[in-house]
Amino acid sequence: MIPARYGSTRLPAKPLIDLGGKPMIQHVYERTRRASLVREVVVLTDHPEIAAAVGGFGGRAVMTGSDIRSGSDRVAFAARDRADADIIVNVQGDEPLINPKMIDEALRPLLEDPSIAVATLVRRITGAADIRNPSTVKVVLDREGFAIYFSRSAVPFLRDEPSEAMWHLRHEYYKHIGLYVYRRDALLRFSEWGESALERAEKLEQLRFIEHGCRIKTVVTGHESFPVDTAEDVENIRRILQDTSREHLP
Repeated sequence: MIPARYGSTRLPAKPLIDLGGKPMIQHVYERTRRASLVREVVVLTDHPEIAAAVGGFGGRAVMTGSDIRSGSDRVAFAARDRADADIIVNVQGDEPLINPKMIDEALRPLLEDPSIAVATLVRRITGAADIRNPSTVKVVLDREGFAIYFSRSAVPFLRDEPSEAMWHLRHEYYKHIGLYVYRRDALLRFSEWGESALERAEKLEQLRFIEHGCRIKTVVTGHESFPVDTAEDVENIRRILQDTSREHLP
């Protein structure tokens, strides 16, 4: 399921932005379909223009309420009518270069271990800029690869290393990639809990699971994420799409 909300403070109608002759949501849809472990792809939207665009390229769209706050809540809303779907993937609607292999990576823990209810992707941080950037969500992992906490701040804080520019050389830092895989029953519980205190503070929906004691398994990916949040991101994606020789283009 691909949540695609029309409203955006910085980029209104973001899913419909033209990227190389296709709306952004079409790029996400087509790449998601190429994941080998995915059976069906559905776009969840709150606006008829997005639904029409999805229908125009042969995809399937489901209308959801405009008052739904998070992407996971939007997926949970649609999942109520999908008792046939035991495992549900949430692919962000602003990831036009999502590598299909990343979706398969995130899915495998739930297919291999019935005790895992939620999984997501992380990637090693290799530069100081990501550690300082509040738009880059950091995640702290336990020894088994489960998430302890997600934050927009630099966590963990290296007390004895005064230069933040050196932190990534002194400790393994990971950034979160907002692709989720859930068992349907865990996702429905998530929506019933409502917004949590930590979620409200950090504006990070995944903290609702953590706060309610639901462990999130992380998978370290070697693939990069290219979310679109600003006009500069849009131009960067257009440049990448023009250069089809790039190794990260699946």
